[in-house]
Amino acid sequence: MRPAAHWLDVDIDGQQLALRRGDAVLRTYTVSTARNGRDQREGSFGTPTGWHYVRARIGDGLPSGAVFRGRRWTGEICDAGLYHRDPGRDWILTRILWLCGLEPGHNRLGSIDTMRRYIYLHGCPDEVTVGAPASSGCVRMRNADILELFPSVPVGTRVLLR
Repeated sequence: MRPAAHWLDVDIDGQQLALRRGDAVLRTYTVSTARNGRDQREGSFGTPTGWHYVRARIGDGLPSGAVFRGRRWTGEICDAGLYHRDPGRDWILTRILWLCGLEPGHNRLGSIDTMRRYIYLHGCPDEVTVGAPASSGCVRMRNADILELFPSVPVGTRVLLR
């Protein structure tokens, strides 16, 4: 199941995301997946595996560092000061690519549903290191990287988390 159009390939072990067209790698980005490893289950705070698609694109046109809660912009822009006031917060910044599982019984429906778990690709504060597992299940990216990637990822884009 390899899509012909652009698709995203997230290598959890390597903490890398590749934008691909067929087998060709167009661009790679360093990411951070879950500190709890791979896990499909609701409440696990793990990164789900398998085939997904982008269900929604959120934040187009907002500034870098835009802070989201419940997929809505709070009106805040995350800077070093805001981050340092609450460094333990699971910051969701800049853009959101909301994922939906494509594999019933693995990452779709019931207590393993990626969409219901609110699993995203999203930006994170510049002060947060990417390249090592650290998220609560999502795929974190540098703000500049999610800004660069976002225009190439329409709704429906396939995403493999492996």
